[in-house]
Amino acid sequence: MKYYFSLLFLLFSVFGFSQKTRIDLKTIEKNLKNPDSPYNYDKLIFKYKGYPKSLDSIETQHLYYGRNFRNDKVSTSDESFKVLVEAFKQENFEDCIRQGKILYDKDPTNLDILLILLRAYDSIKEGTNFMHHLNQFRSLADGIKGSGDGKSEKTAYVVNTMGDEYILLNILNIGKDYTRGSKTARDGMFDIWDKNGNKTYIKILYLDQ
Repeated sequence: MKYYFSLLFLLFSVFGFSQKTRIDLKTIEKNLKNPDSPYNYDKLIFKYKGYPKSLDSIETQHLYYGRNFRNDKVSTSDESFKVLVEAFKQENFEDCIRQGKILYDKDPTNLDILLILLRAYDSIKEGTNFMHHLNQFRSLADGIKGSGDGKSEKTAYVVNTMGDEYILLNILNIGKDYTRGSKTARDGMFDIWDKNGNKTYIKILYLDQ
């Protein structure tokens, strides 16, 4: 979604290198639903909303990839999201924030919603909420970057959606001078981004198939 990609260029320098952790989706689903697990969803979302800097990479990966097992996700095809996008495009930032808060409460780890809120808060120079959501965005992005190194299919970066893939591409500074190839997988699809023989592998999850 190109209308907010410009913000990502301001964020590139804030991302460090996370410890690489192989994503075990079955374990993530089990932990999130277990009230006795330290990775229980309610425990993690409380930390995420209150003090996102306190989350480690395993916790953020549980939150990010755990979206696949929730029934209250907001999709970019939802009418409510389209209305939010239109408010942003019309530069009606106060209404954009109002609508964005509603969708954020429903789906707080949605990167699309976070980025729109970041742009809206930045536009009205509201620094406190901007920094809070920026810290949330950083933690989730570091979780994605910690899913692999992108150098092979086995160590591909893993993302939930194609929209998240393009967010990651902007963070990695992979642009139009790359060529894209694709390959199907059992539970998703690999995109292979190539520049002069240097390839970056990104796996997009399709768990509902």
